[in-house]
Amino acid sequence: MSSCSTDVKENRNLDNLFCKEEVDPEAAHVPNRSPGRGKKRPLEDGNNGHTHSKYKPKKRKKVSGPILPKNGLMQLNEIKPGLQYKLLSQTGPVHAPVFVMTVEVNGQLFEGSGPTKKKAKLNAAEKALRSFVQFPNASEAHMAMGRTLSVHTDFTSDQADFPDMLFNAFETSAPVDDPFYLSPGSNGSFCSLGMEYPLLPSTIPNLVQAPLPPTPSPSMPPTSGKNPVMLLNEMWPGLKYDFVSESGDGHAKNFVMSVRVDSQNFQGSGRNKKLAKARAAHAAVFALFNMQLDQAPSRQPIPREGLQLHLPQVLADTVSRLVVDKFSELTENFTTPNARRKVLAGVVMTTGAAVKQMEVICVSTGTKCINGEYISDRGLALNDCHAEIVARRSLIRFLYTQLEHFLSNNEEEQQKSIFTRCNNRQGFQLKEHVQFHLYISTSPCGDARIFSPHEADMEDQGDRHPNRKARGQLRTKIESGEGTIPVRSSNTIQTWDGVLQGERLLTMSCSDKIARWNVVGFQGSLMCYFTEPLYFSSIILGSLYHADHLSRAMYQRITEIQDLPQFYSLNKPLLSGISNAEARQPGKAPNISVNWTVGDEGLEVINATTGKDDLGRPSRLCKHVLYSRWMRLRCKLSSTLRIQTPMPSSYHEAKQVAVEYHSSKHSLFRAFHKAGLGAWVKKPIEQDQFALYI
Repeated sequence: MSSCSTDVKENRNLDNLFCKEEVDPEAAHVPNRSPGRGKKRPLEDGNNGHTHSKYKPKKRKKVSGPILPKNGLMQLNEIKPGLQYKLLSQTGPVHAPVFVMTVEVNGQLFEGSGPTKKKAKLNAAEKALRSFVQFPNASEAHMAMGRTLSVHTDFTSDQADFPDMLFNAFETSAPVDDPFYLSPGSNGSFCSLGMEYPLLPSTIPNLVQAPLPPTPSPSMPPTSGKNPVMLLNEMWPGLKYDFVSESGDGHAKNFVMSVRVDSQNFQGSGRNKKLAKARAAHAAVFALFNMQLDQAPSRQPIPREGLQLHLPQVLADTVSRLVVDKFSELTENFTTPNARRKVLAGVVMTTGAAVKQMEVICVSTGTKCINGEYISDRGLALNDCHAEIVARRSLIRFLYTQLEHFLSNNEEEQQKSIFTRCNNRQGFQLKEHVQFHLYISTSPCGDARIFSPHEADMEDQGDRHPNRKARGQLRTKIESGEGTIPVRSSNTIQTWDGVLQGERLLTMSCSDKIARWNVVGFQGSLMCYFTEPLYFSSIILGSLYHADHLSRAMYQRITEIQDLPQFYSLNKPLLSGISNAEARQPGKAPNISVNWTVGDEGLEVINATTGKDDLGRPSRLCKHVLYSRWMRLRCKLSSTLRIQTPMPSSYHEAKQVAVEYHSSKHSLFRAFHKAGLGAWVKKPIEQDQFALYI
């Protein structure tokens, strides 16, 4: 080979080498492209101009921007996931079409129109939201629809279309500068829709007051359109938010976040960290700068120490959080089957209007009743293991403990008791400001739940519910079944031998039992030897809250009750749902009920079918155990209270001696019968005729 040809080849290799260095590295994957040119082909759909299947475009960094309010479509999807939108029609010319989309919610069809399908869907969703009642984050939905809401508005109206002035059972006219104010009624209550509700005391000693708002200055940023986190960051840059806790099941989580501002700590909770962070920021903005951000109660921060609980929504949310957190704490080391639950209930005691003066008294779960073959004639089995019923029995157990504290020779124990002596009569009464609040994770079975909680108001067209004639009717749980059935119009008598031979055991629904507590008190007949009637100050539901149905079930259906003895009355507790409604618990309900009362080391697990634990031992809440404690208290107090009646020979006899209690109970039964709502079904009398000797 000649030297000339060798030089030519070397030159070609050098040219190729220089060309490769100049070519874009990605050009090797692009066909029909000259490697020596620096120009790129136009970008194509798919891989940004690259046809190679393995090519992965670089991810762009997300730039954090302001938190935008959710539109109606997003809100409706959170409330009712999986809704199907259908195209009803398309009219108009090609350059200016009009689309009509429809969506069905709770059996009702809503139409929306717009120049695009997306806008038509949004319009339909907004119309659905306007008729939707009792949904979480209602304020966000209406803010998305261009409505400005004040802090006092709550969406519990049962109307098909919200008027310009929205209202609910707890709306009050409050001063502009006090978002935690309720207009007082008579005797320490607040009025609403012609009814009075009990109020937590307003004057609390040693209450940490929020600092006075600073004098407005030009440097204070305007609040319009800014979320609390942005606003607080502008006023106080560089703040750090800390994660405090997480509770609840995977589909119903509750997060708590905190922020520290100038040695003060503010907390907020929500179903995600973002919402919890915003609520913590809002608490800080309000406390430090007295700035109201048009937050409706469903967006109010859940307070810790220093804020009062006068606002019903804040009270409800706080009670709910305390009960759920306590149950999570108690089941932290439990096996999975025992930690499962369908319904959770609990009682919270308040001794003032600050959160630090709240205490969880008891927690319970359960959805089933005893089988007839296991009913006990010695009071050793729990008949009804529904969560709210077990919670009330736990509360009675707590009352016995508090009376024992008061009768102790130890002065420190006496001071711990919630009881004090009555001034003008024999017996004991609760100390001032002591109140009890019942929380149930869903509406109680029976009249409060049987009707749709999202039912539209049909004032104009009349009530067309297919089962409308049964509204308010007494209902019973039935053995080995789920749900409730209406009682017969005549008296239904259950007999001991009939139940043992296979007749299905009937138990009054939880709605009916709570209505009974609102007349005779939750303390039971035996405690009436020692105390006056005790009533719940509020009843709070975690889901399926409907103001009309719940108020009817709790007290409205028996407003005509008459001839109640002294100290007894028709209690009308504060009724409320919570902001972050608990998610539906799918799956089969567990066959167990758990209970815990303050002072217990841990949960007691009861088999709801037998009314005892898995080893056949009686519950600490059974009639036999509570009767034993009552007998010991009666022996101690017989001379102090000058009890004239002889020692009862049986549990049944002890109950019958509480004459005023039974008189009020019969007045309740007459009120149900007079209203045409049926007759109360009682258990066989033999179950209460057991004796006890101590």
